[in-house]
Amino acid sequence: MQTPFDHPLLLRIVDDVAEHGWSQQNIFLPENLTRELALECRKRGREGELAPASVGRGALQEVREGIRGDRIQWLEPGQAEPCDRYLEVMESLRVALNRGLFLGLEDYESHFALYPPGAFYLKHVDRFRDDDKRMLSAVLYLNDAWLPEHGGHLRMYLEEGVHHDVQPTGGCLVVFLSGDIPHEVLPSTRDRLSLTGWFRRRGNEPFDLQ
Repeated sequence: MQTPFDHPLLLRIVDDVAEHGWSQQNIFLPENLTRELALECRKRGREGELAPASVGRGALQEVREGIRGDRIQWLEPGQAEPCDRYLEVMESLRVALNRGLFLGLEDYESHFALYPPGAFYLKHVDRFRDDDKRMLSAVLYLNDAWLPEHGGHLRMYLEEGVHHDVQPTGGCLVVFLSGDIPHEVLPSTRDRLSLTGWFRRRGNEPFDLQ
């Protein structure tokens, strides 16, 4: 059953983004779906389907574990039933964001991310300098029984020198403006699982008349 775009939880995210530029919902997905997504991520990891993540774009794209150390695989519709259910929820959120904020979001892309113990991602923003399609980042955590001492927090750098740490507890969703909020992933003492994605608009690209 598809989540309606006017669900109170989705509208709360829209209001948060409008007021603060980010939103944190500690309980976003049902526990059973979060657990199924975590199992799918671990299954892909065991089967060697998660590849080292790279930084940069195009010819400058390269794996640099001194910057980021996660392993990823992009989601495609029809791969797995839990993933399709997740994508349906995010489609409802896309519609809610467009209706509430007029952002012109056209699609949503997402990948599994597994950070092994000790891995991190240095401070960065999610929008490329030469590509302004990414408007909103969305991170859903898939970690069962996560404790503060496990580390792995998402640290968001907000205005006036303030930072906000998000514990990557299973079922928690964080949404934030991709080009406006620098952030980093701190090292953890155990595997750290998430679904990381971006709501995208068309972008400012010239027509190709060739």
